Amino acid sequence: MQILTQRMKLVSANVPLARAEINEPQEFSHLLEATVPENWPPESVVDALPLFLSWLEAAPDQIGWFGWYGLASLDIAGPPTLIGGGGFLGPPSDGVAQIGYSVLPQFQSQGYATEMVTGLIEWALAQAEVSVIQAETEWANPSSVRVLEKCGFVSVGPSDQPGGSRFEFRPHS
Repeated sequence: MQILTQRMKLVSANVPLARAEINEPQEFSHLLEATVPENWPPESVVDALPLFLSWLEAAPDQIGWFGWYGLASLDIAGPPTLIGGGGFLGPPSDGVAQIGYSVLPQFQSQGYATEMVTGLIEWALAQAEVSVIQAETEWANPSSVRVLEKCGFVSVGPSDQPGGSRFEFRPHS
């Protein structure tokens, strides 16, 4: 499954991609049909990759509700480059989908996170069971807070983690 944005192609994670991402970097690049930078995956998600894989293995019919890989065409002549990732913490519960995202340092401050989150929001809201999208971030990460604000999220209180805030996106609010 894919989402196309102005400058990116978002590719939904599946079991073969997630397995290769953890165990076989060259196969991961081949399956993704993209250049994978040496510093992939982002530090913020490396420890969670086995968990994401287990979720995909347990619910292969829920593709799209887990990870998405963000690809950008940085070189017209070459394949796209994996610049970041995002997705959801599983299918929605009571109409609420929880979103997360990360962009490699060398691609930050170029609007890619905002573009990726916007694409994921549009995809999620096209699913009948979603009415609210939530995200959590730390106030110590102003870039992440700014991405959420640019995408129309509003702070609704503290997150489950100390020093963080929970944000919500409600369509037409």
